[in-house]
Amino acid sequence: MEETHNALPENAQRELAPGEEYKPLLGAERQWAEVTPYSVAIGLLMVVIFSAAAAYLGLRVGQVFEAAIPIAIIAVGLTSALGKKEGLGQNVIIQSIGGCSGAVVAGAIFTLPAIYILGVQVSFAQMFLSSLLGGVLGILFLIPFRKYFVKEMHGKYPFPEATATTQILVSGEGGKGAGTLLVSGLIGGLYDFVVSTFGTWSDTLTTTVLGVGRTIADKAKVLLKINTSAAVLGLGYIIGLKYAFVICCGSLLVWLVIIPLMNILWGGQVIDLMNTGVTMTIGEMSPEQIFKDYARHIGIGGIATAGIIGIIKSFGVIKSAVGLAVREFKGSTDKPGVTKDTVIERTQEDIPMKTIVFGIVIALLAIFAFFAFGGVVNNVWQALVGLLIVGIISFLFTTVAANAIAIVGTNPVSGMTLMTLIIASLILVAVGLKGNAGMAAALIIGGVVCTALSVAGSFITDLKIGYWIGSTPKKQEGWKFVGVAVAAATVCGVMLVLNKTYGFVGDQALVAPQANAMAAVIQPMMNGGGAPWLLYGIGAAIAILLTIFKVPALAFALGMFIPIDLNLPLLVGGAISWYVSTRTKDKKVNDARLNKGTLIASGFIAGGALMGVVSALLKFFNVDWFMSEWHAAHGEAIAIIPFIALIAYMIISSKKVKE
Repeated sequence: MEETHNALPENAQRELAPGEEYKPLLGAERQWAEVTPYSVAIGLLMVVIFSAAAAYLGLRVGQVFEAAIPIAIIAVGLTSALGKKEGLGQNVIIQSIGGCSGAVVAGAIFTLPAIYILGVQVSFAQMFLSSLLGGVLGILFLIPFRKYFVKEMHGKYPFPEATATTQILVSGEGGKGAGTLLVSGLIGGLYDFVVSTFGTWSDTLTTTVLGVGRTIADKAKVLLKINTSAAVLGLGYIIGLKYAFVICCGSLLVWLVIIPLMNILWGGQVIDLMNTGVTMTIGEMSPEQIFKDYARHIGIGGIATAGIIGIIKSFGVIKSAVGLAVREFKGSTDKPGVTKDTVIERTQEDIPMKTIVFGIVIALLAIFAFFAFGGVVNNVWQALVGLLIVGIISFLFTTVAANAIAIVGTNPVSGMTLMTLIIASLILVAVGLKGNAGMAAALIIGGVVCTALSVAGSFITDLKIGYWIGSTPKKQEGWKFVGVAVAAATVCGVMLVLNKTYGFVGDQALVAPQANAMAAVIQPMMNGGGAPWLLYGIGAAIAILLTIFKVPALAFALGMFIPIDLNLPLLVGGAISWYVSTRTKDKKVNDARLNKGTLIASGFIAGGALMGVVSALLKFFNVDWFMSEWHAAHGEAIAIIPFIALIAYMIISSKKVKE
């Protein structure tokens, strides 16, 4: 008779006591159905469907939705409907392969459309190879760090997206939490669908809804905004109060101190740090414009510096991974306690390090050949320089991307890519590559790095899910390469079609906000302009000070970089999780309430993500049900009412667990 797994073990999301061990649902003592023709076929089908949908939405509307949760929901539904035995292990593989879609899409559309925007020609082969090679490199660089992030740091990171996805996969097995997950998924999904499709109320509540708030925003540049989405509220609950508070402190520093201070000090001045032809004074700009053009760059500097500090702190981990690679490459078994006869548990079996090393070498050689002979740069010397940029930055920032995903579930890949483009542009100009050729080269190099970091960040979520459930890492890792290849081909094909249909410049052009930002930065640099080094320096100084005072610098810097409307609801969600888990003196009751709230939050995230796909499809087919006049007149004024109702539902439902 097939085993049914009702819930994760009690110690799945907390730090382990000395000598305590985590036992996954699918025990290491036996082989389970994981990689089957069914799981691979459905996984690849999900890659094609969601890559196309995510690419369209990201370029047309400016938002890239994360596909992992909708894919997990579909996998559970299909496996249940078809009566598949041992469906849990197969569903992990479906989700892991399918999840390549969102990661590769983010890597491609953040950079490659900028080539069209700048009027530079590019071929399908160049775009495909940029995405494929970047994705392959991201996987290879992450695998040596798997054990550190998913096992050694067990319980120390919240892994919000992995938590939500795992709850879906486990509850789909018929656990007692399935009903709670279903109800909260319906509530969260309908809530977000009504907002995005009909505009019944606004998805963002701002202080400008009041007349005095608008005056303060116009005159003093003080503005607060909060996203009312059920999905973001659920994300905050899973992140928890500690990290949500640190993230919000970063946001509040930017929006309540830095932006108003810039207005006080330089309100009457035109400041053009990047020589882009800015004509507006700081005082004429809205707080959002000041954030986008200036303050956000402080966050980029903070993220880069926090990343470098994190790299320095995790030097031991990097050294250990490299040392393991060298020992395995030499065929040595001189690690303490390891002999030739040591049997590695199935749930801890990675692709052999020797294979990883060979894979990295082959990938780097392929990237060099692509740069040198694929029309990216002018000569072998410039190709070697491009290779060094890609190799060094991708390797070092892989841990930063994984860290960010583990903490907040959001990869600051656009910020790190922007920094990569600036570094690449400076170096390429120094070696004689300028103008259109330089811009194309820098963007393709940036595309490789962006995809590598995006895939690495996404993959750590898949591996954490597999760790909790008990999948075989080696199988997840091997099939991830196939998913990346299919996703790269799909997204680049969609990009070519959308460019011919809509274009990236002109009145009816696709939005592509990230790519436009990349183009705005790189064009002046390749034509003699500069970068906002002062702002990067301020962000770097803040990150260093935070580290000295033992404040999580990366989480704080993420708050400075991510818009405040997405950060404040994290604090609300984190506060709810603290509240429901501290109302009694009985630890078991508190833990049960916290776990029930996690199910509700996961449902909110899942429902919001799934209905986001539905809304995207409606937009694709030009179905417009949005009540523009109603939304403009009443949308923001009434938004607080359903948002409070959502909060009340989370609290009341979580506290139904009695003492």
